[in-house]
Amino acid sequence: MIKTLFIDLDGVLRIWGAEQDTCTEQFGLPHGAIRQIAFAPERLLPAITGHISDDEWRTSIAEHLHRQFPDVDAVQAVQAWSKPIGTVDHAMLEVVRNCRQHTRILLITNATSRLPSDLDQLGLSDEFDYIINSSSVGAAKPDTRIFTAALHIASATANETLFIDDSAGHVAAAIEIGLKGHIYQDIHKVRQVLQNHGLLE
Repeated sequence: MIKTLFIDLDGVLRIWGAEQDTCTEQFGLPHGAIRQIAFAPERLLPAITGHISDDEWRTSIAEHLHRQFPDVDAVQAVQAWSKPIGTVDHAMLEVVRNCRQHTRILLITNATSRLPSDLDQLGLSDEFDYIINSSSVGAAKPDTRIFTAALHIASATANETLFIDDSAGHVAAAIEIGLKGHIYQDIHKVRQVLQNHGLLE
């Protein structure tokens, strides 16, 4: 029996469009240039494991961008890229709210120290029983330590916990330590899975 639900943020509850890449094209940058710099593993991992702050991460992006495109106002470009916070998938949020009537909900996300601000602006701060931010825990999915930490925080057992994420690798890591897992593809399939586990009416 599932007693605890772990759920991912980006790609499940929060949806990103093309607004970040589009807004930087006004600076004469190639499409996706800042994203490529920002999400390079050597730059992103320290930010989502808490070794550097969100501000430090974005400063490092601007510094690298300036080296690569010296004629571009790198600071302004990164500021523009940083403004969007995505949008909430309200249909999926309603599913979470329904499930929360029957079980505890933990948000587990790879995020920088900006996460609390994003959740406040998105209106999601109070939608979960616990929020597990990789940069606070010091381990990012698929590192199984983030799941172990979440289980400890929630006083939950792995075999009574279901994890939903849009990354197959993240789900595989959770299953490896005994959690049930579902790779999020669309809301219809996730509703069926939750109904099968008795978490959704």
